[in-house]
Amino acid sequence: MASVHDLSSYREPQPAIKVAIIGAGVAGICQAIKLQEAGIEFTIYEKAGDIGGTWRDNTYPGCSCDVPLHLYQYSFEMSPEWRNKFADHAQIKAYLDRVVEKYGLRPFIKLNCAVDAAVFDEAKGVWSLTTEHGETVDANVLVAGTGQLNRPQLPDIPGTEDFKGDAWHSARWNHDVDIKGKRIAVIGNGASAIQFVPEIAKEAGTVTIFQRSASWVLPRPERVFKEWEKNLYRRFPWLMWIQRTRMWLNGEQLLLSFRHMGWALKKGHVKESEEYVSDPEKRAKLLPDYEPGCKRVLFSNDWWPAMGRSNVDIETTGIDRITETGIRTRDGEDHAFDVIVYGTGFDTTHFLGPVDVKGLGGRDLREEWKDGADAHLGIGVSGYPNFYLLYGPNTNLGHNSIIYMIECQAAYVTQIAQKLRNDHIAYVDVRASAQAEWDRGVQEDNAKSVFASGCTSWYKTADGRITNNWPNSTLTYKRLTKHVNWDDYAMVARGAGQAQAAAE
Repeated sequence: MASVHDLSSYREPQPAIKVAIIGAGVAGICQAIKLQEAGIEFTIYEKAGDIGGTWRDNTYPGCSCDVPLHLYQYSFEMSPEWRNKFADHAQIKAYLDRVVEKYGLRPFIKLNCAVDAAVFDEAKGVWSLTTEHGETVDANVLVAGTGQLNRPQLPDIPGTEDFKGDAWHSARWNHDVDIKGKRIAVIGNGASAIQFVPEIAKEAGTVTIFQRSASWVLPRPERVFKEWEKNLYRRFPWLMWIQRTRMWLNGEQLLLSFRHMGWALKKGHVKESEEYVSDPEKRAKLLPDYEPGCKRVLFSNDWWPAMGRSNVDIETTGIDRITETGIRTRDGEDHAFDVIVYGTGFDTTHFLGPVDVKGLGGRDLREEWKDGADAHLGIGVSGYPNFYLLYGPNTNLGHNSIIYMIECQAAYVTQIAQKLRNDHIAYVDVRASAQAEWDRGVQEDNAKSVFASGCTSWYKTADGRITNNWPNSTLTYKRLTKHVNWDDYAMVARGAGQAQAAAE
């Protein structure tokens, strides 16, 4: 035991640090685990009645991940129990449930508790959060794990309320409606439609896809895992890492393919369409007029056989309005339907959705982002101290796994939280110059990427600014986020009042 006069082993108690995480999806769960490992207190606020994010919300027929499962899981929690290479929504939701249970996160998740507003209190150095129930709570750090693909977007088409049949967005699938023999209209043909159309076409009387632009669709190398493979993974977990590395390299190669081998991707699309779709007019409608990768390249083994079915049609005439009985196109023709499914994607460019965030001096984040969101490293925003985003602006991928990016971000945010605790820092704020330099570089790289090659996509704002996508390799992003560059931040030390407020 050290002498009472020996102070060499004395360490000043570390102040309590509280982190509020918005969202209990893939990102929020990952951040919670990283904070837990660092011994930092956290609470997750989830607007829904269950965890899982997009894998809770999307239950449409055929819903699955288009990233190989060895990549679409946490690197620190690899599972040998997957049924097939491209897991469906139920498997992924079950995986997230298991992770939450294993790491004991349930007591720290507040379900049915949306955060309506967050205001930074500069005097205390804390974020004051107001929940939908009127509760007010303080947190030293605020982390938004709200994602980019969670707010269904319905098209601005006149008459949507007039339709007398059944209608829903693909992310809010109505499983109570029997579609057998029904006349179904599908508005949109993106990543969701590519999965649910082949499924509903098996039972529906007719399926008519109202398409603004075609998608590039390539085969998906799907396969079911044999029991002996699972046993190998259980016995030798490092084999999963070999597979993960292979898949990651394949993803990085896809980025190079967008840049240098678009012709090969086009060839694969055309080959599949010619094999399954005999009608040349239908085939022509399904051929995109933009470069592969400008919009998300889709992978499916069911799409082309479905397009070859006689009960599936493609309508490229624009929609004039929704009527009581169906859809009227701009050529004046009325199309009768029993069901309308909106496969129109999500509101992706208004990050944080309905959460009202105010920073230093009452700065309003929604107002500052009205022309397009940007954040330093896609994580921090100048003027909003101790506030961080996971899967934020310019961190979406067109070629690899977003979980890889999220893990980089969660580790980065945890470093900052540790700094606040260990060095008695009240808050850190991204320097405006650092954020501007980062955004300038990202936008310059995006301008040279396939994302800027001329199409309209959910990667962009209405005026064409690319706010969603990361234009470089994931390895580059990992290198840039591995260690916090403290020169990018202004720091404010804890005062006595701030330390007291943070500990309360």
